[in-house]
Amino acid sequence: MKTSFLQTGISTAALSLSAVAAFAADGRPNILYIMSDDHSFQTIGVYASVLKDYVNTPNIDRIANEGVKMENCFVTNSISTPSRAAILTGQYSHHNQVYTLADELPAGHPSMAKELQKNGYQTAIVGKWHIGTQPEGFDFYSVMPGQGKYENPGFMESGLPFDVKHAVRTKGYCTDVITDKCIDWMEQADKNKPFFLMCHFKAPHTPFTPAERHKDLYKGVVFPEPNNLYENLDSRPILKSVHNKISGGRFANKELPKEDRVKDAYQEYIRTYLSCIAGIDENVGRLLDYLEKNGQLDNTIIVYTSDQGFYMGEHGLVDKRLMYEEALRMPLVIRYPKRIPKHTTCKTFVQNIDFAPTLLEYAGISTPDYMDGRSFSASLNGKEAPDARKTAYYRYWMNFKGYNIPAHYGLRTDRYKLIYFYGKSCGTKGSIDKPNFQPVWEFYDLQNDPHEMTDQYNNKKYQKVINELKETLRKTQNEIGDKL
Repeated sequence: MKTSFLQTGISTAALSLSAVAAFAADGRPNILYIMSDDHSFQTIGVYASVLKDYVNTPNIDRIANEGVKMENCFVTNSISTPSRAAILTGQYSHHNQVYTLADELPAGHPSMAKELQKNGYQTAIVGKWHIGTQPEGFDFYSVMPGQGKYENPGFMESGLPFDVKHAVRTKGYCTDVITDKCIDWMEQADKNKPFFLMCHFKAPHTPFTPAERHKDLYKGVVFPEPNNLYENLDSRPILKSVHNKISGGRFANKELPKEDRVKDAYQEYIRTYLSCIAGIDENVGRLLDYLEKNGQLDNTIIVYTSDQGFYMGEHGLVDKRLMYEEALRMPLVIRYPKRIPKHTTCKTFVQNIDFAPTLLEYAGISTPDYMDGRSFSASLNGKEAPDARKTAYYRYWMNFKGYNIPAHYGLRTDRYKLIYFYGKSCGTKGSIDKPNFQPVWEFYDLQNDPHEMTDQYNNKKYQKVINELKETLRKTQNEIGDKL
């Protein structure tokens, strides 16, 4: 590690001796927040269905089995930069001002890291950052420029100018290197003070490059296909027009007939993707082993998640962005035996803006007024909080920039989903306006149609429900201040 966090963090001299003693003795938990990029819930053992016999994630599964698996965790804006900003700030995109990939988190913006830091936590972030501006609220950072590289990645580090030219090139595979840096930082940390460490893996983001040791892991394996891999999209104008189809992706052999092309591309896609996951799970195991050997495992809140969901061929798609289940739903498992019983499954609705309030509550810090999220810790003790979410609000802002996907918003309840594809840039950076686009409403009954195969918006049987949902959607937007 190029620069010790002890050289760059807040000085303990800035705290009174009595305050330092209080932090050392109060028994507050460490927080290890592990996040991958584009890791679909379908490819984690405790969540997997179609691929359950092929996914091997024992260490991520261990976190779930020794803690909680969240069944209904949803992203507010399914794309990397906005999701990361929402997680860090506890705010929707319209409040933290990070709407698209072209935005940066404004300098000086409040965040979970700053709240923990000013309350005596040692703070660090290592790995993928992707929010543009120099990290604030962290005593130490070592983050990759932009998307980062799989092999021999560079890191912009504390104590050096925050630009690509000063990135420190580090030999090795990025998932391994990020874990090395995290363990190095924990090794140096003051053992008398709690820490907050964000470990952000690049994998399994495109170009889906596994470590050399895993490149032949699934050689010759033929994977089962999702039932809607070859879905006919003629009656679905939005899905038909988007470009994130597996038939046109990097694994597609354009010389093959369409169905053969999809079949061939799907197999190669899953093979390489799962090989990347193997490296993630190995390194999650290394982090767990380090904490266990140092007597800190049970005193550390361990979170594993992804910045959003991802399509594994469902509807013939790859990537994320669209508000269908595979991109909307985030994996989230948490281990903290002092407060969370083993083998817990929680069906409470939570969103990524709720992560910060929940972790702050475990650290003994009240949710700041600027955060839109709410703590869901009560639901992890077996009792659902009185203000637990009954709906999840979603808004994707990056109009037509990337895979020809129109901007849209919507609401999900325990049974229904209503989506409005409005297709306007609303002045957001990087978006494209298409004047001839005609807005589209979609509605799904998830109880009868969990894979969202049939749009029921024009079915008279559902008109009362649809009208009620539209009213709830309008009220939600007013309550959270999302001005159209």
